[in-house]
Amino acid sequence: MQRKTSFHSSTHSDGRRYFGLKMDSAHTTIAYTSEQATTDNRMNSNSKYNAVLTAIYCVVLLSGTVSLSLMTHIMKSSSTSITSIAVLNLIFTHFIFLFTVPFRIYYYVGGSWDLGEWWCSTVSAMIHIHMYMSFLFYVIILIMRLIVFYHKREKADAFHRVHALVFCTVVWLTVLVAVPCVTTFYYRKNNATSDNNTCFTFGKTIQDYQTINYIISIVIVVVTAVLTGLQANVLRVLYKTHHQGCTSQQDFGVQLKSLGFALIMTVCFIPYHMFRFYYIEHSNDSELENINEVFLTLTTFNCLDMLTFLGRRTCYSCFLREA
Repeated sequence: MQRKTSFHSSTHSDGRRYFGLKMDSAHTTIAYTSEQATTDNRMNSNSKYNAVLTAIYCVVLLSGTVSLSLMTHIMKSSSTSITSIAVLNLIFTHFIFLFTVPFRIYYYVGGSWDLGEWWCSTVSAMIHIHMYMSFLFYVIILIMRLIVFYHKREKADAFHRVHALVFCTVVWLTVLVAVPCVTTFYYRKNNATSDNNTCFTFGKTIQDYQTINYIISIVIVVVTAVLTGLQANVLRVLYKTHHQGCTSQQDFGVQLKSLGFALIMTVCFIPYHMFRFYYIEHSNDSELENINEVFLTLTTFNCLDMLTFLGRRTCYSCFLREA
C-alpha cells in the first residue's frame, strides 16, 4: 500500500511538474507572439512614415536646389547691403542642409544605416542647425527692414557691412565649434543604447533637456508671431497711404517680400514647435517620435524662401541678361 501511495504521490507530483512546464511554455509562447506582433506593427508604422518622409525630402531637395540656383544667379548683381549679406548666409545655410538630404533619403528608402555613427549624428544635427540658423537670419532681415521702414535709416546705416560680416563670421565659427560638441555628447549618448543600423532616433535624449527645449520653442513661436504681426502692420500702413498705387511702390514690394519671410517662418516653424510642447512630455512614445520627425521635416520647406525674390521684374531682368 505504501508503494502504491508513494507511486500515486510521485505520479501526482510529476503531473504537476509537467503541467507547470506546459504553463511556462504557454506563457513564453504568448509573450513571444505579443512581442512579435508589436515588432511587426512598429515596422509597418515605420515603413509608412518612411514613405512619407522620403517623398517630402525628395520634393525639398529638387525644389530647393532649383530655388537656390535661381537665387544665386540673381544675387550676383545684388548690392552688398546688410540684408543682402544675411540673404547670402541664408543661401549658404540651405546649401549645407541640402547636401545632407540625399543621405536621409538613402536611409528612409533602404531602412538601414551603415555609414557610421558619427555621420548619422552629423546629418541628424544638420536639420536642427538649418532651422535655427534660418530663423536667425530671418529675424535679422525682418528687423533691418522694419528699422528702415520706420524712418530710422540713420540707425540702419550705423550697422556697417563690416559689422555684418564680423557678426556672420562669429556665428559660423560658433556653429563649427558647436556641431562637433553636439554630435559627440548629445546624440551619441542616446545612440549608445540604440541599434547601430538605425539612425535619426534620438527622441529619448530630449528628456534630459526639457527646459532648454521649452525655452527655445517659446522664443521661436513668440518672436515669429510678433514679427509677422509687425510686418503685416507695415503693409497695412503702406496700403492706407498709397491706396491703389501701392503695388507700384518699391517699398511695398520690399515689405511684401519681408511678409513672405514672416509667413514662411509661421507656416514652417510654428507647427513643429507647437507640437513639440506635447512631444517633450511624451517622448517615449515611438508613434509620437515618428510624428515629430514628420513635423521636423516640414520645417525644411523653408528652403523655398528664395522664391519670394523671384518677382515678375526680377525674373524678367534675370532672363534678359541671359539673352
